[in-house]
Amino acid sequence: MKQNRRSFLKQSAAAVSAASIGVGGADDQSPSAGHDRELDEKMLRAIGNAVLPESIGETGRELAVEAFELWLSEFEPVAELTHPYGGSEIPYGPADPVPGWSAQIEALDLLSRAKWNTGFVNLTNQKRRELLGEQMDESSDTSFPSPGRAHHVGTALMAHYFTSADAVDRCYQMRIAKLECRSIGNVENRPEPLRGSM
Repeated sequence: MKQNRRSFLKQSAAAVSAASIGVGGADDQSPSAGHDRELDEKMLRAIGNAVLPESIGETGRELAVEAFELWLSEFEPVAELTHPYGGSEIPYGPADPVPGWSAQIEALDLLSRAKWNTGFVNLTNQKRRELLGEQMDESSDTSFPSPGRAHHVGTALMAHYFTSADAVDRCYQMRIAKLECRSIGNVENRPEPLRGSM
C-alpha cells in the first residue's frame, strides 16, 4: 500500500509539472493542442487582394498578408490582458479565431464553385468582393474591431492592416513610423513626406 501511494504521488507530481509548463501529450484535449495555426495561403491572399486597398499595390498587399500571418502565428488565445491600475478583475482576450476563419475560407471556396463552377482564387476581385460582401457584415458599427475579435477573416485582415504603421503613413502622407522610437535629437522634427517609393 505504501509503495502504491508513493507511485501515485510521483505520477501526480509529474502530471502537475507537465501541466504547469504547458506540455501536452498525445491525450491532451485542450482546444488548441495539435491544431494547425495557419490559414490557407492562396485563399488568404485572394481575400487580401479583394479587401485591401489597390493603392498599396501587389507588393503592399503581399506584405500586409505576411504581417497578418505573422501576427496570427503569435496569437495567444484567451491571453491575460493588461488591467486598469487598482482593478480587481483580470480581463482576457478572445478565443482562437483560426477554426472559425478556416471554416469561412472553406465555405467561400465551396460557394464560389457552386455559383461560378470555379475556386475562389480563380475569381476576379469583383466577384470575390461580391461573395465577401454577403459574408462580412459585422455590425452597424463603422469602426473596425481588433483583429482577434473580428467575426470574419476578411474584416480581420483589413483591421490588422489599417492599424499598421504603413497604413498610418499612407493616411497622413508622412513617414510617421508609429512603431519606431524617435531619438531625443529629432523628437521635435516633423515627419518627412512620403516619397514616390510608397
